[in-house]
Amino acid sequence: MPATRQPLSVVVITLNAAAQLEACLQSARFADEIVVVDSGSSDGTPALAVRCGARVLQQEWLGFGRQKQFAVNAARNDWVLCLDADERVTPELQATIENALKNPSTAAFRFPRRNRFLGRYLRHGEGYPDWSLRLFDRRQARWSDDAVHEKVETEGSVGELRGDLLHDSAESLAAYLTKQNRYTTLAAEMALAAGKRASFARIAFSPVVRFVKFYFIRQGFRDGLPGLIHIAIGCFNSFMKYSKMLERQNSDAALR
Repeated sequence: MPATRQPLSVVVITLNAAAQLEACLQSARFADEIVVVDSGSSDGTPALAVRCGARVLQQEWLGFGRQKQFAVNAARNDWVLCLDADERVTPELQATIENALKNPSTAAFRFPRRNRFLGRYLRHGEGYPDWSLRLFDRRQARWSDDAVHEKVETEGSVGELRGDLLHDSAESLAAYLTKQNRYTTLAAEMALAAGKRASFARIAFSPVVRFVKFYFIRQGFRDGLPGLIHIAIGCFNSFMKYSKMLERQNSDAALR
């Protein structure tokens, strides 16, 4: 480790991630420590992580935000880089991270994430740059408690780094849609808990506004059919979130 930079811990949460985890951990070998928090894998994920040099902890699932914060708290260093098992740090991003940690100008940094979808890395629309705040000083930032769509919360300014984080998901379209269905249910529950309400306007126009924004304004059409399908699914997710909210609202009203 260069003596001039802050020590760094990489933290990863896992569940049955053996098929993807090794590439993730290999890309993070520049860190001083790698912590993997597993929530009950049955495919050998913990053993693989140990072979790759990680320190492995077991923790029952707490929800995305709380699970990631548990991993952050378990790290030995205050500067942490949070990765998902299907993400990889590119050499360019590694270099900018290590340079930033020599004399950190802010307590948190974000960088672009490039998503692979239907065999193609998206470069426009909703899929890129997909800014991700993943590197931070845990004394001044932390993960939100959100069960889904969790985010890092910090009161200070956020710096930006060059270099892409590759999101190299290899899941099938069917698996992706199953996950999106679960996420929209959680998102609907969170919105209702925050006092938000579904309406005709939100159900009807939110998907349309989203499509115009990502397909035309942010030029998602330049990513071909994968870009169109990715944005269309995102629009449908918006439609389903508000539809599920309306279903719950009507159910609650019927019980009164």
